[in-house]
Amino acid sequence: MSEVCAKGATMDVNLRIAGEAGQGVLTTGELLVATLADMGLHVFSTQVYMSRVRGGLNSFDIRFGEEELFSGRRQADILVALTKEALDALGGDVREGGVVFFDGDAKGGAVGITFTQTAKEVAGSAIMANTVAAGAVFHCLGYDVKNLESYLAVAFKKKDKETIEKNVKCARRGAELAAAAEAARLAAPKGVGAPKTVYNGSEAVGLAAATAGVKFVASYPMTPSTGVFTYLAGAADKYGVVVEQAEDEIAAINMVCGATYAGVPAMATTSGGGFALMTEGLSLSGMLELPVFIFLSQRPAPATGLPTRTGQEDLKFAINAGHGDFARAVFAPGTLEEAYALTRRGLGTAHKWQSPVILLGDQFLVDIRKNIPVLPDQYNPIDRHIVEGAGEDYLRYEVTESGVSPRAIPGGNAFVVLDSDEHTEDGHITEDLEARVRLQDKRLRKGEGLAREALAPTYYGAPRAEEILVSWGSTYGPSREAVDRLRGQGRSVGMLHFAQVWPVNVEAAHERLRDAKRVIDIEGNATGQFAGILRQLGVIGGCGLMLKYNGLPFTGEEIAEGVAR
Repeated sequence: MSEVCAKGATMDVNLRIAGEAGQGVLTTGELLVATLADMGLHVFSTQVYMSRVRGGLNSFDIRFGEEELFSGRRQADILVALTKEALDALGGDVREGGVVFFDGDAKGGAVGITFTQTAKEVAGSAIMANTVAAGAVFHCLGYDVKNLESYLAVAFKKKDKETIEKNVKCARRGAELAAAAEAARLAAPKGVGAPKTVYNGSEAVGLAAATAGVKFVASYPMTPSTGVFTYLAGAADKYGVVVEQAEDEIAAINMVCGATYAGVPAMATTSGGGFALMTEGLSLSGMLELPVFIFLSQRPAPATGLPTRTGQEDLKFAINAGHGDFARAVFAPGTLEEAYALTRRGLGTAHKWQSPVILLGDQFLVDIRKNIPVLPDQYNPIDRHIVEGAGEDYLRYEVTESGVSPRAIPGGNAFVVLDSDEHTEDGHITEDLEARVRLQDKRLRKGEGLAREALAPTYYGAPRAEEILVSWGSTYGPSREAVDRLRGQGRSVGMLHFAQVWPVNVEAAHERLRDAKRVIDIEGNATGQFAGILRQLGVIGGCGLMLKYNGLPFTGEEIAEGVAR
């Protein structure tokens, strides 16, 4: 029985698979996530991995239960250790009464099952050791291994019949070996008809971009943003997307500027160091008034930092990047559904206001695997706000009250001129200083419009909470679980989640926070960047800070414990 179940909540189990890179940790995890979701359980998975192709210590957690889950958990109920290092490093994180499987002889209370050797004997290949391990786990949980066999038949339907049969035999043998070793049987949650479709954050962002009409993506691969780039490459034929692996990030952002000038919805994907190289191009898009869209997936910094870990350290950078003053919007999804919705909203916002938009993710968000209702995959392009039939009197940078000028694309009767230097309304370079002021004021008025449309933060918890947790981006899930835990202890707690972090909807934020007796800001950085922004805007005064910057995501239980201290 899990720690959560022991406290009277709905049962859930946390399964941790750990081993070296290249050993099939990810494959095993994804197999079990998909199978458990197919059985109608709610699933939430997270990963921890080192920056290396082989060796090291990687782990994949699968938390599953009878109610929707929003966070990982610190302790494991079951550990599958594929190496001695994994056993030594993580064995102490298994709760009392939990089960430890080890790929080898029994050691120190661990159940020894030779997953790799068994796969070689049964299937003639060590690659199916993950299926042997999955069978052993199913026995431990009291689940019928036929559920696993059914999913294997679906997962490998494009393979030959022999591959399916070998995997099925490996699953059965894993269950038999666990039974023979008298592995403990744990109480396990039952299927409750949860959604069967599983997504990760990269898939949610990539699918939204493709269906919203993105036709060009240029990027230089950089963890943890590469998943979106590779998703769009895989969807290129279906949605008509041109995917360009640029020679560097400078080239990528300038290609995106060129594409948007030509009227093509375009985007770039990157992480902190790559975004640093893009800042000149970002400023260029501000001067040219182009709807550039960037997916910026954060990781611990400065410099290369921890390339495969998570963090929320680029918020102020995203808001302030680029020389000079120009308007932009920054969104930060906290769930897979928000990742999909805000990608679409961000693209639409960029085109409506002819300003760059940044979508902030992180390793935690992009690697989450969770079953949710099906995300729409029908092609439904955003409005590009293109002026049709512009004539010879067309002014690309006409001064308007909103700051948004009519946008035509080159190739028609209109002469579409643009210049990175200050320019006149018709786009030609100028050093008329009065014109400079008029054009700069025009551009900055778009920021006022973006502020008027800023999303209000969403509230969850007690109706008139005395304590309010402030979250942004991927701290949503752990903060939400913390609220549920604390309310279960009788505390008056709520959370205010910001999915748009610039411009901030100041009025809505202040309305929710002004009466709270205690405000605690939850962030994955060392300095409380968002709290500083809220103070600067006058939304809050002093507040408590709960900061984490060791490269690991928050869990709901650690936030709850921190608040309760």
